[in-house]
Amino acid sequence: MKNLAVSRRYAKALILIGQEDGQAEQYNAELESIVGLFDTQVDFETALINPLFNKNDRKNVLEAVLAATDLSAIMKSFLILLFDKGRIGFLREIASYYKDLADELKGVVKASIVSATELSTEAVDKIKEALSKKTGKTIVLNVEQDPSLIGGVVTKIGDLVLDGSVKTQLINMRETLKKGENV
Repeated sequence: MKNLAVSRRYAKALILIGQEDGQAEQYNAELESIVGLFDTQVDFETALINPLFNKNDRKNVLEAVLAATDLSAIMKSFLILLFDKGRIGFLREIASYYKDLADELKGVVKASIVSATELSTEAVDKIKEALSKKTGKTIVLNVEQDPSLIGGVVTKIGDLVLDGSVKTQLINMRETLKKGENV
């Protein structure tokens, strides 16, 4: 849990800088490129986060790699700060939170729909359009299937969950019957 809070804090700090200087999208792309570098050069990431290696040597490696890149001065400073604070290992989570924050700035919101059966493209488009109208933002929709729902859909937008599944309705009905209340 602490890692998530730390990652959010660093992502928020960087997005504030990005808002201030108008480079939020550039920083997003730069973070993605560094995460991509970590993905392709696993030894590089290991060398930076492994405490068995000398800290000064690890920092020199990071600085040498950063010098060879065309990253902005702010991003280079941000990465050095993460290293100095022992947070460079959180870079993937920071980049993920930063992407969500950058999307929010652009008016893009991630939503997910879980349905009991496969939804047609037409139905997905209608749901996407309705959510877009309700929120006033562009919706990026992730569609999943879960037969255990029996029927209906469960929609999630951020922290808001709209559960219209038959499974939940049956559970609620069972609880009501257990209490002896009228249905």
